[in-house]
Amino acid sequence: MKRFLILFLMLAGFTSGAQNPEILKGASTLYDSNYNMDFEPIAEITYPKVVEQVGGREKFLAKLDNDYQNEKFRKRLQLTSPVFQVGPEKTIGGKSFCVVSFRNPTRYFYEDKLDTDAMAKEVANWKNIAATKEVYGEPNRNSINVKRVSFIVAVKDETTGGNWKFFNLDDLDQLAVFDNVISAETKKQLGL
Repeated sequence: MKRFLILFLMLAGFTSGAQNPEILKGASTLYDSNYNMDFEPIAEITYPKVVEQVGGREKFLAKLDNDYQNEKFRKRLQLTSPVFQVGPEKTIGGKSFCVVSFRNPTRYFYEDKLDTDAMAKEVANWKNIAATKEVYGEPNRNSINVKRVSFIVAVKDETTGGNWKFFNLDDLDQLAVFDNVISAETKKQLGL
């Protein structure tokens, strides 16, 4: 009986810690595509209403490109292989959800030289945008280093054709769509 109980507890532990390979693959694709600035795969796996809200696929791709390189700065992710923490899958209101988190340091290289005051303003701005205290000005590189924990939410519902699609909550446009289409109660149940 004791062996049976130990075996049961071990099996339960392994099962509850199992990660859905589809979600992990999607999170990896999303990160790798951002890291490599290869935006086509991102459009494929992003939650459909996000792409629709931005104005369609081409505008979504242009927006991503502008997020990474524009007249003000060039954005670069720093980790080649982040460690994803995949939460449990939850079914809420007939939709399936899963929250993925990971450390995501990002560096913003500014096109125009930032003086001390401008750099301090940018540091304060990124602290607010990224909701983190770990933002550092790097005068020698003319850059801002933002260290945060990022969240991706995988969703499977009637709009995704039975496939996992993703919200990148670091993207303010995606966060706005997420806030509009996902109820406060659902966000609470997801721990967001």
